[in-house]
Amino acid sequence: MQFRLHLLATALVCAPVLAHAAPAGTAPVTAPSAAPVLTLERVFASPSLNGPTPRGVQLSPDGRYLTLLKNRADDRERFDLWGFDRKTGKWSMLVDSLKLSSGRVLSEAEKMQRERQRIGDLKGIVSYDWASDSKTVLVPLDGDLLLAGLDGKVRKIAGTTGGELNPRLGPQGDTLAFVRDRRLWIAPADGKAPPRAITPEESAETVHWGEAEFVAQEELNRMSGFWWAPDEKRLAVERFDEAAVGVVTRAAIGADGTRTYDQRYPAAGGANADVSLWLMDADGGHRVQVDLGADKDIYLGRVDWASDGKTLYVQRLDRAQTRLDMLAVDPATGASHVLFTEQAHEKSWINLSSNYRFLDDGSLIWWSERDGFGHLYRRFKDGRWQQLTKGDWVVTDLVGVDQKTGRVYFAGTRDDVLAGQVYALSLTAPDKIARLTDLAFDNKASMDGKGQALIVTRSADAQPPQSYLADAHGKRLAWIEENKVDAAHAYAPYLAAHRPATFGTIAAADGTPLHYMMITPPMVPGKRYPVFTYHYGGPTANVVHKGWQGALAQAIVAKGYIYFALDNRGSENRGVDFGSKIWHAMGTVEVEDQLAGAQWLKTQPYVDPARVSTFGWSYGGYMTVKMLEAHPGVWAAGIAVAPVTKWELYDTAYTERYLGNPKQVPEVYKAAGALEQTGQIRDPLLLVHGMADDNVVFENSTALIAKMQGEAIPFEMMLYPGYTHRISGPKVSQHLYETMFRFLDRNGAGSGK
Repeated sequence: MQFRLHLLATALVCAPVLAHAAPAGTAPVTAPSAAPVLTLERVFASPSLNGPTPRGVQLSPDGRYLTLLKNRADDRERFDLWGFDRKTGKWSMLVDSLKLSSGRVLSEAEKMQRERQRIGDLKGIVSYDWASDSKTVLVPLDGDLLLAGLDGKVRKIAGTTGGELNPRLGPQGDTLAFVRDRRLWIAPADGKAPPRAITPEESAETVHWGEAEFVAQEELNRMSGFWWAPDEKRLAVERFDEAAVGVVTRAAIGADGTRTYDQRYPAAGGANADVSLWLMDADGGHRVQVDLGADKDIYLGRVDWASDGKTLYVQRLDRAQTRLDMLAVDPATGASHVLFTEQAHEKSWINLSSNYRFLDDGSLIWWSERDGFGHLYRRFKDGRWQQLTKGDWVVTDLVGVDQKTGRVYFAGTRDDVLAGQVYALSLTAPDKIARLTDLAFDNKASMDGKGQALIVTRSADAQPPQSYLADAHGKRLAWIEENKVDAAHAYAPYLAAHRPATFGTIAAADGTPLHYMMITPPMVPGKRYPVFTYHYGGPTANVVHKGWQGALAQAIVAKGYIYFALDNRGSENRGVDFGSKIWHAMGTVEVEDQLAGAQWLKTQPYVDPARVSTFGWSYGGYMTVKMLEAHPGVWAAGIAVAPVTKWELYDTAYTERYLGNPKQVPEVYKAAGALEQTGQIRDPLLLVHGMADDNVVFENSTALIAKMQGEAIPFEMMLYPGYTHRISGPKVSQHLYETMFRFLDRNGAGSGK
């Protein structure tokens, strides 16, 4: 899971404000005489108060067309494929997901892969792939594979039967590859011949070809298990065998019954899948194994072909995730050698990244934390290194490279750790960094493969995310989705009552400044307000950002709460030392930093110190339990959704990265777990869990339930049959949050609204 924020949790805190005034591009809205109250029911209904939220924005290979997935006004979770012709300036729907849907139920493998991608609640089209000739787009839809032409014609790929995973056109556009029945299949894109399997048929059901194993998808952000050579004549293909991986019988408890799944789950300290990498021709011939080294207990991190197809580059990560080797592989023989090695800082780990580019001249643009902050470097063909960016800030994304002009585009926190910007530098003069985006917004970007055009997504306090196409200097060429909050916008009726966020810092116990965000209702002098604090707390995430924070936080404030969030030590984008404080120490410094936040709140004259509650989901749910255990009486109540309570139940790649191997450091796991100190809980606790959770399995909560019942400790509970780690949907989300606020009211921590 990489313990990334859950989708609903992201919607909850998704980044508040830079300025209190309406940003540029936001049209003024006449305030009605009595503005409607923003309710939880309206927050989760359609149309989305965020406005249109396009996904998967791409430029066609020839640069003429811009395509994206756009959700419907009457169904915020259903996406269709739209295209914009840059020559004519016209938009058109290329594929209507409702009209062309087969209605087929997705296979269990497809459902689980969507869970890994955090898109399990989406419907319609969730991905697509451009053909190299820019005339057609490959579109998976409800188990079918469709080729959509820009002329509006759509045809189904012959010989596909449903359940195909990771369909992808080859670089030349002539051939299609996909995974089905644990094998890799190849088919001509023109449909003139049926698909054929090019990997062996294995007798053991534990063997998979062309897929990424569980921990690669969940923790390494690698969803694919095959990689096309540039000339489309050869492929690199992963094979994994999970026979040694432990079996967990997972119960998916639903409203109409219970199903059980014997799931191969690599729990911390246990065996991982046996992973190997193979090279073969597009017809399956000339198959050779890649030499990944003598140590077989490693992670296959990333795989890339050189632009000339003469070298395959493989990133090999040791199980402890403290050493990363870049291997150069001969595609003909599979022989490999180490190009260079990244070593983690002491008492830290390697953060595997996709922020790198191999250039045609044999050099490499590479992201590394070797100086203590995430920065860009250039490795020359002769092995020399040049640092391109430096300072007490981080590069968050390598956006693109224009090899003709030698310009590198990246996103980072150079100007403000809470508001990302997009920058460019020249490889000949890297010290001269140009900012390409507006400081009044929190910005992200992507580019076409040649680094010619930018696609910028930005937001601000009262401006939901908007996106535009820009040239290489950041000049806006056209809106992709302006999403202007004008009179027609779904959020317009609530804009007059919109409350801005404020930001500041609070000192941790060691003096480290911790960033917080706070939104208050209109203040009445002398009145004290309840505080709803949100936390995540774990690695690879932040909750405090300057941008559109979403309607949910506004609805909470409309109920009379102060909304507060704090990024503790261990979270992202503050450098290695800040993030590594949780190494072998989860549930310690994060808890103390949240305590500092609560203590600061209680000193504010507008805060009711007896009504400061706390809420977290996933790692945040774990934090809630640890906070109530460590500091009874500080929080008036705590809400824990899908908490990890015993780290031995979670997977190898995530847990061992931060806590080590439980067989070697059992005392670390005992201290980090949430079950040892439950007897210390004195404050009201609401426990929430989806009863079909395949990520933080339900056993985490049943262990906590049994422990607290055995100790006669009172708590409240709300379970959601059939729901996974995502407890979401228009009505169920409303039910969840209304349950939370009724719980706070019952226990004297609420606003009563």
